Amino acid sequence: MSALHIRAMTRCELDLGIEWAAEEGWNPGLHDADTFHATDPDGFLGAWLNGEPVGMVSAVHYGAGFGFLGFYIVRPPFRGQGHGLALWQAAMQRFNGRVVGLDGVVAQQDNYRKSGFELAWNNVRYEGAARAHAGAVPPSVVPLHELPLQAVLDYDAAFFPDDRRTFTRHWLAQRGSTALAMQRDGRLAGCGVIRPCRVGHKIGPLFADDTETAELLCHALMSQVPQGA
Repeated sequence: MSALHIRAMTRCELDLGIEWAAEEGWNPGLHDADTFHATDPDGFLGAWLNGEPVGMVSAVHYGAGFGFLGFYIVRPPFRGQGHGLALWQAAMQRFNGRVVGLDGVVAQQDNYRKSGFELAWNNVRYEGAARAHAGAVPPSVVPLHELPLQAVLDYDAAFFPDDRRTFTRHWLAQRGSTALAMQRDGRLAGCGVIRPCRVGHKIGPLFADDTETAELLCHALMSQVPQGA
């Protein structure tokens, strides 16, 4: 009789989950796994069927009251057999009363509503080729590591519902990435990160006080990768 076993994934096992995400077309960052695992080492649940890995889900804790669900994958040959539901239930049990966020594809939104989720906002993703921008890096834009880390953590905290300082520290130092900041009147007015992914690069997060600052930072970040990338 088939026996499904669900447990926390090790850091090495998480690499397998990243491969599954790439196969789904999610285009993860090359070094995302290090950051995510450091944030919550027990936050990635894997499912094994008679010793064979068949699926995973992330149920990562942030602070005392928030969690985010993602990496919800069952390998194609094992779908439709209840393994996804078992992973979902294990993730919900791990959250245990926390406020939970997730990114939901449109086709599954009704299912998420049945589980108590409500639509909060829409995600829109843009993709294009990096191009040269005259004066892309003005003097007010500096490498983020030149600023006091606590100032960066305090700025980031305004954009997230709970404590994610561990995540932010690792994300800013991710291998191959570039983190830039803009200062105005001696204080932080915006910051952003660009990182290499399986295909091209991704900008995120990009936080700023206003649209003009955001646009300047976006151009500065794009200038850090080869033109046409």
